[in-house]
Amino acid sequence: MKKTIINPWTWQDQLSYVQAVEVKNTEGTLYVAGQAAVHPDGTSSNADMRTQLALAIENLETVVSQAGYDCGNIVRLTVYSTSSEEFINNCFDVFKAFVAKHGMKQAVTLLEVVGLNETLNVELEATVVK
Repeated sequence: MKKTIINPWTWQDQLSYVQAVEVKNTEGTLYVAGQAAVHPDGTSSNADMRTQLALAIENLETVVSQAGYDCGNIVRLTVYSTSSEEFINNCFDVFKAFVAKHGMKQAVTLLEVVGLNETLNVELEATVVK
């Protein structure tokens, strides 16, 4: 697999994402459904967004790993949040640590939504290649 990062600017570097990722010669592509703060027993977390983000990341890592992929090869990540302001002001360091931990270079979109399932307030949807 060959990944090429396209960044016409540098300002996005401090935000832990890239403008575009071109991928050639892949062995596979994994499309991961939105992962949220759902406990192993299927119950939704009612914790604050920061705590929910940590669990959503853990769930995403579990799915990606179990599928035989590597989080470092996430090329597209969509973040759904019930409050973009809260995500940016109170959770962005958790997000940046996740990206740094895996050495990710991914295109990201942050979307504020009216609501998510039950008590959830953040969800991560990913595309991973190998």
